[in-house]
Amino acid sequence: MQFMTILWQEYVIFKRKFWSTTTGSMVGPVLYLIAFGWGLGSEIKVGGTGYVSFVIPGIIGLSTMTASFSNIANSINISRIYEKTFEEFMIAPLNMMVYAAGKITAGALRGMYSGLLILLLSLAFRAGVRIDAYFIAIIVLNCFVFSALGFAVGLLIDSHADMGKFTNFIITPMSFLCGTFFPLDKMPFGLKQLIWVLPLTHTSLGLRSRGEDPLSMASHLGILMLYFIVFLFLGARLCKKAE
Repeated sequence: MQFMTILWQEYVIFKRKFWSTTTGSMVGPVLYLIAFGWGLGSEIKVGGTGYVSFVIPGIIGLSTMTASFSNIANSINISRIYEKTFEEFMIAPLNMMVYAAGKITAGALRGMYSGLLILLLSLAFRAGVRIDAYFIAIIVLNCFVFSALGFAVGLLIDSHADMGKFTNFIITPMSFLCGTFFPLDKMPFGLKQLIWVLPLTHTSLGLRSRGEDPLSMASHLGILMLYFIVFLFLGARLCKKAE
């Protein structure tokens, strides 16, 4: 019941800001699709397919990461430091683990909504994106991974300015280096090994999987699940500490 109450609260906020949230989620992807779809898509082939078909899964991974992380991280950070509403939840008869689960799920749902918008936009670009159960599972896991990370970071960082620094040094580099806009085999060997351990890399590779290598597909799911468990455990510990 407490879990559903938290989700309902997030739904009410989302409903009130529906149009601003929707348009805000679409601006970046539309610009990427115009630049890399219409601008470069007809001129470049990647792995025998058109570039727009290659880049859309990367944009989905990027956008779901950004939406899931930013919404939860900024919400927790602002409520804890500036609005002081986080303290009200701490003294309320509410299990903090339930609160964490509700907020993380709400952030993940916001990321999934962003991914759905991009899939609808991709129809206008006639991109051959194959949507199956594995594709959906990767998107869902990616949303939960970065929502859990956002929850932990929102509790850990004590300044809204430092939140911007975390985004600049961690989230933004992942946005461009994790196989989002170009294949990883173009990267130098040492940098490629570093990029390989990042969660968004496995999202980008997983969304482009075509079923040729079941072991590789399973490894992408497993690594994302491991990241989610680690970030969830970290967020739970920080939540208990705050309580």
